[in-house]
Parts: sequence; C-alpha cells; structure tokens
Amino acid sequence: MRSFSRPAVWIACIALLAGLFTGTVYAQNSSKIDSIVALVDDDVVLRSELDIAVAGIVERIRQQGGDLPPMHLVEKQVLERLIVRQLQVQRAFQTGIRVSDADIDQSMLLLAQQNGISLMQLRQVIENDGEDFAEFRQNIGEEMMTERLRQRVAQSMDPITDTEIDILLASDNFSSGEYNISHILIALPEGATPQQIAMQESKANNVYQQLQEGLDFASAAISYSESQEALEGGAVGWRDLNSLPVVFSEAIKNLRAGQFTTPVRSPAGFHIMKVNDYRDRSQVMATEVHARHIMIATNDLRGPREAMEEIREIHQQLLDGEDFATLARENSDDVTSANLGGDMGWFLPDSYGDRIRQTLESMQDGELSEPFQTEGGWHIIERLGQREKDVTEESLREAARRNLQQQKMDLEVEQFLQQMRDEAFVEIRLDS
Repeated sequence: MRSFSRPAVWIACIALLAGLFTGTVYAQNSSKIDSIVALVDDDVVLRSELDIAVAGIVERIRQQGGDLPPMHLVEKQVLERLIVRQLQVQRAFQTGIRVSDADIDQSMLLLAQQNGISLMQLRQVIENDGEDFAEFRQNIGEEMMTERLRQRVAQSMDPITDTEIDILLASDNFSSGEYNISHILIALPEGATPQQIAMQESKANNVYQQLQEGLDFASAAISYSESQEALEGGAVGWRDLNSLPVVFSEAIKNLRAGQFTTPVRSPAGFHIMKVNDYRDRSQVMATEVHARHIMIATNDLRGPREAMEEIREIHQQLLDGEDFATLARENSDDVTSANLGGDMGWFLPDSYGDRIRQTLESMQDGELSEPFQTEGGWHIIERLGQREKDVTEESLREAARRNLQQQKMDLEVEQFLQQMRDEAFVEIRLDS
C-alpha cells in the first residue's frame, strides 16, 4: 500500500539534501572508481548512485532518532527502490511521458523554497558539496516522469460511483474514525509455489517475533518490508478503515495506538500492520460567503485593455450610486448571475479560484472591490454576508470518495509496479 496523496518521494533529492542541509558531506563517493551494482533491462544502477541514496536514508533515520538497521539490509532496500525507479523511468519514456525544462525549473524552485533558500543558493549548496547540478536536475526530471506514469496508471481506473459511496457511508466502520498506520509487507511472487509461500510466511513470523521482542517497527520496515513505503519506515498515514482491504480493516479495528497485528495473508503476501494513532470524526463547519459580481470577459472582439476600461467605467458608476443589480443585468458576461442581478448566492470562498477567494477574504460585508482580473476577464465583486454552515455530510461523502479512490489506486499501482518488476531483467551485483 502507498498513499499517493502525499508528495512523491524524490529519493535522489532527499538523499542529497539530507546531507546538504545538515552539514554532512558525501561527495567522497564520487571520487571512487564506479561500478555496476545492478543491471536493469537496458540500463544500470551505479555504486555511486546507491552510496548517495543510502547515505541520505541513513542521515534521515539518524535525524528522526530511529534505530539504524544493519547496513546490508538498508543497502538492499535502497537498491530495490532504485531498481523500481529505473524501471518506471524506462516505462515512462517508452510510453511518451516527458517533462520540460520549465517543469523541472518549477520543481527546483519549490525545492529551494521548502528549504528556505533561493534557487541560486540551492545550486551553490549542491555544487559546493561536490555534486553535479545537471545530474541533480536530471534526477528531478526522472522522478517527475515516474510520478506522471503512476498518475496515468491511476487514471485508468473506473470512476467512483454514488452507489459505492452510499454503501461505504452505510457501513459501521466508516464513521468510527481514522487510523494512522504503518505497514510491513513480506511479498509473494505472482504464482507463488507452496514452498515460496511457506518460506515467506516463516519470514513474516520471524519479523513479528522480533517486533514482540522490542524491535522498532520503522527499523523493521526498512530492514524487511517489500512495500513501496518501506524506506519511510512503513508509514502509510491516516486512513479510514474502509479505504483498506477488509482483511486489514478487520485486523486493526480493535487495536490501540502502539499495537500491531500478527502477520495477515493477502494475495500480495504477508502483512504486519501497526496502529500509530487514532482520531474520531467530528462535525465539519465551513465558512460560506454571499456575494454578487459583474464580469467583463475578454474575447476575440474585446481584448484585456478594452475589458479593463469597461470594468473601470462600471466601477465608477457604482461609486456614483447606480444600482448594482441593474448594471449587472445590462453588462455582466456571467449570464447565470447576470440574470439574478449579479447574485452568486452562498458559496465557499475557494469555489471560483484563488483570486476571487483572496479578494473576498480581504473584504468586509457590504464592501465593493476594486476591479481585478482573472483568467475569465475583469471583475467587480460586492461581499454581502458570511455564515458558518455544517458541511459534515458533504465532507463525509468527499472523504468516502477519496478513500475508495485511494484503495483502488493503491491496488492498481502496486500491481503495476509488481508486474513490471517481475517481467524485467534484473541482475544484482552488490558484491561487485
């Protein structure tokens, strides 16, 4: 299982930045004579790539205060992650997925902002640590390609129906609350033999025994788990029980925070689930606003300048005391609201985009805005009122939709990655 609602894990970036922004230097790896640690179809994973990624993971574990697993197990897990990543890059390229330089630039800027530095400073930090900036950008681009590949796989799913949502909402478990869970997977290959099943079950039981004896769950996940979130300590995040397969929800629904399950069998393998925390669902209130507006659209006959001049003229008429509703009916290009004198009714502030939301949030009831521009054209908006509304039911339906989508997406992506890994030619040369 994997939560794709979270930002994608950019392993190359995390690995590097873990050292860059804590003063730990790993540049010495690049001075060594490189070797191949894995053949992956027509490509390779180099020892230098593995060393940098391992160093980053180790640094992150230390920063979080977790127990450091045996290094050979960390190395094995990180290499498997790199192999799967390489296969995704290959598949993305084969299916025509590309990212532009502008896309990479935007991601680099976001990365810099998240670390409180400028883009130029980010480049300096990377190069000062002995890393190649062009290679860093390439890693960013490749991770973006893999994310788009997973999104494409997810988009092939059937849409969630209202009937599915109704069934989920009627179940006993849905409204019982949400669980923050972690997960260890001892995977079974497709078409596993009885001997393979017995071997993996024994491995799962051994991990469970170690957990009972006090082994840290995150450390165990990093050491033994074969799930996509293994290097994150098995963290899945907050889930409603019904976003999980029944076999998992039944296993954890009676657990308290800190407890974990015995190994649970599924078609994918043997799972150990841990409940990290629990929270009840509560009433959800939302702030709605009542407003009316006049919009002058831009089109082939009316450019941005002409639209701006027209909206400014209307604004002056309003300031001179002319009736808002009359001017809206006569001038507004928003036909729906124009017929109502510009009345937009009650709505959530972000229903019409960030620009309108920001304008409304800066206004008081009864206040008239200055003319402002959106993608649709030029606007004048008058805020009429504000109220709190109970949106618990709407929130629950949306949560149900997300949970069902998450469950389907997890399964779809996990099966895709497993199939891709099983079909690939992979030769591991860790001893090289």
